[in-house]
Amino acid sequence: MHHPDIIYLDNNATTRTDPRVIEAMLPYFTEIYANASSSHLFGLTVGEAVDASREQLAELINAKPKEITFTAGATEAINLAIKGLINQSRKHIVTVVTEHRAVLDTCQWMEQQGFLVTYLPVQQDGLIDLDELRNVITSETLLVCVMYANNETGVIHPIKLISDIAHEKGALFMSDSTQAVGKITIDVTALGIDLMPLSAHKFYGPKGIGALYVSAAAKLKLDPQMHGGGHERRLRSGTLNVPGIIGLGKAAEIAMEEMESDQARITILRDSLEQELLKFDGTYINGSTQHRLYNTTNICFPGVNSEKLILTLQNIAVSSGSACSAVTTEPSFVLKALGLTDHDALSSIRFSLGRFTTREDIEKTISKVTTLVAQLRK
Repeated sequence: MHHPDIIYLDNNATTRTDPRVIEAMLPYFTEIYANASSSHLFGLTVGEAVDASREQLAELINAKPKEITFTAGATEAINLAIKGLINQSRKHIVTVVTEHRAVLDTCQWMEQQGFLVTYLPVQQDGLIDLDELRNVITSETLLVCVMYANNETGVIHPIKLISDIAHEKGALFMSDSTQAVGKITIDVTALGIDLMPLSAHKFYGPKGIGALYVSAAAKLKLDPQMHGGGHERRLRSGTLNVPGIIGLGKAAEIAMEEMESDQARITILRDSLEQELLKFDGTYINGSTQHRLYNTTNICFPGVNSEKLILTLQNIAVSSGSACSAVTTEPSFVLKALGLTDHDALSSIRFSLGRFTTREDIEKTISKVTTLVAQLRK
């Protein structure tokens, strides 16, 4: 039950589904319930609605509709993108230590299947050294895999430069863009992205639906991971989640219209939150402040246990790391990769704002965090 007094600042974990998205989805549960693959008129009508959603999503990222494969979410899209390359002759993958667990765990599985994986370190600002990337790519490198924006710090990598380096050596480039799609303008064609996983629930769509963008070059090399019926251009069999697909399409459409105004408003709120919280002695921001998402700030409060702070904040929802590592006493591996001590990593809080965050939410958060940090430091 969502209590009206909840202040939700954990939008990188998930977002509230936009009411307009829910409204677009509802008829596909009730009146327009046919299977999108059925050949009767009713099925064809639904198939057309699915095509329209595919076009909306393709437009958001400047892709062709046929390059979009719907999945159950970003994790599945990541598994399809990486495991789908298992039968290629090249057997080397380059990725980064701060990638999402879905990427790291899948890469570790690939290692068990005989692949060599290089995990690049990051600098203190969370960015990789591009010279180091150049040096580790060989003629054996099949895939370079660098996320667009980090879920914990919001740090944005120089995607175009990275894709150029990958392509120079004939490797494919995958960028997990789960945190970036719908928040910032992404043009897969201009950026030279070959494989791009994304998820609807990170930009005001429903949970349980995502997609993988697959370039023409990557399509030739990808083997399906889900067999049976050859749906989604043979890449991902299974009855389509029509309401979810409609919701993803609608979320993409709204993002195109409102991304700029969202960005302007949210940036102001994030900056004012950050300014106030940095007034505390010794506090600092984790990761680059120049190259990052406008909705995210990850702040270290030395001497304050973040789990304790999160629980004492009660109705204010924030996070100490990725939702996938849940409430653990383990320090965030992303923050440790930036060079933080265990102690500082366990004293850091991620605030991620969103479309529904209000000025009042931010003011209440500033006052409550300020009071609690002062108490917990005593």
